[in-house]
Amino acid sequence: MGLIYDRDKCTGCMLCPKSCNFGAIEKDGDKVKFDFNKCVLCGSCEEVCPEDAIFIERQTVDKEAIAQYKDVWVVCETHGEKLKSVSYELVTKGRELADKLGENVVALLLGHEVEGLAESLIHQGADKVLVVDDKILTDYTTDAFTIAVVSLISPRKPAIVLYGATGNGRDLAPRVAARLQLGLTADCTGLDIDDERQLVQTRPAFGGNIMAEILCPYTRPQMATVRPNVFKPTERDTSRTGEIEKIEMAISPVQVRTRVMEKVSEITEGMISVEEADIIVCSGRGIKEPANLALPQELAKLLDAAVGGSRPIVDLGWLPPTQQVGQSGRTVSPKLYFALGISGAIQHAAGMGSSDIIVAINKDPDAPIFELADYGIVGDLFEILPHLIDEICRVQSER
Repeated sequence: MGLIYDRDKCTGCMLCPKSCNFGAIEKDGDKVKFDFNKCVLCGSCEEVCPEDAIFIERQTVDKEAIAQYKDVWVVCETHGEKLKSVSYELVTKGRELADKLGENVVALLLGHEVEGLAESLIHQGADKVLVVDDKILTDYTTDAFTIAVVSLISPRKPAIVLYGATGNGRDLAPRVAARLQLGLTADCTGLDIDDERQLVQTRPAFGGNIMAEILCPYTRPQMATVRPNVFKPTERDTSRTGEIEKIEMAISPVQVRTRVMEKVSEITEGMISVEEADIIVCSGRGIKEPANLALPQELAKLLDAAVGGSRPIVDLGWLPPTQQVGQSGRTVSPKLYFALGISGAIQHAAGMGSSDIIVAINKDPDAPIFELADYGIVGDLFEILPHLIDEICRVQSER
């Protein structure tokens, strides 16, 4: 790929510098010149040039080479002696994508003493699990895991590789993409296969105001990170069988530039993590002041629920960032979600829209949250919540 500029054709109309968002074009006498260190080959200048003096030569697709890449891979993550739930979520989605392609799902299981977890991935929908079990993979490090994943991808040629958009996944995926010179779409909320057998990767863009559909037509594998709780895992089928392949891989400690010295777990006293909770009581601007959080906290305590907040009240410091729900916070998918005084902007909806049952309380009958809600109550939450709490207490006392 590259930009070709025919200086003789240029008339110096200066439309191209105005169209460039990256400051890569500037006036040069009665013509223009390009700073190729800034140019990202977006094509804006090519579109506005009336003299066809600018041409972007893009890489052509070698269909024969593309056809050699097959199967959907999922890079699975562990937490202690268990697999993270996002691994099961992505294997479920990978199964759906692979069925549309008529191909297989391959799960990558990296770590130390993790082979015993492989069968659960088969039960979730994987056809094959590649296990790299080595002491050097006990704790996540960018170098060791990148070496392992790249060493597996390069010779086996998967068509799609999915990662969880966790702290580790967001670190690992771009490193693999850079090393293999691949495209990568981050924080996807939707994945599908189009008529050309390409992966359609959907993610929020422009502050969540639009949903962009992104393709990677020129390189393989196509890679994406997906937020936890976006896709729901199916029930595991313990009758499923598949292949578990243990791979010996020699990674020298010299190749790993960092090591874990200490692990510190963040514990918020009296709070259940919103990512793990079956029930979430979430408050927005309508809560008005931090003292008023006592009401949703009381409701949450009765239901053994997590207390969450929208971005505005977290930004004000009323709740810790770990409890923020939304595009810039945590993506959640509880069985029951209470939205208290939350308008339901697209940024918040992106983080909780897949909840099983949504109950919304808001004074504004036109609030977007009511379009998502299964049950909507129009009214003052400070009048409604006490009645709701009293009714729950009554029902619980009768049990």
